[in-house]
Amino acid sequence: MKLKVKSLGGRVPKYETQGSAGMDLSACISGPVTILPGKRALIPTGIAIELPEGYEAQVRARSGLAVKRGIGLVNGIGTIDSDYRGEIRIPVINWGEEPFTVCDGDRIAQMVIAKYEKAEIHVVTELSDTDRGEGGFGHTGV
Repeated sequence: MKLKVKSLGGRVPKYETQGSAGMDLSACISGPVTILPGKRALIPTGIAIELPEGYEAQVRARSGLAVKRGIGLVNGIGTIDSDYRGEIRIPVINWGEEPFTVCDGDRIAQMVIAKYEKAEIHVVTELSDTDRGEGGFGHTGV
């Protein structure tokens, strides 16, 4: 599939390796932004995209930043809908113990393009039975 990207600040998302599922998104900021432990910031990327209908862009944390610095996304995984045309901004949170500074051009998140289907909702009064039933949240003992 072809992804239309509008570069607002000279940035373009990039796959770092041949097998990468996610393309890196970089900060597009005029000066450094320091995020204190337990605090969050909305970091612009300088790009907007046009997805075909039936696709979403999932914005995810970068594993290296998460493990080494405790940096994640406020909402875990963010969804960019096919009808959104604004700049992609990353809601970053510092779960670490030290201040974290984001500089212009730093890779701060990754974006995965995924196909989806819309569900046709049917309201019912009963659901079919399964062996699991309503068991959840560790019901198997593991």
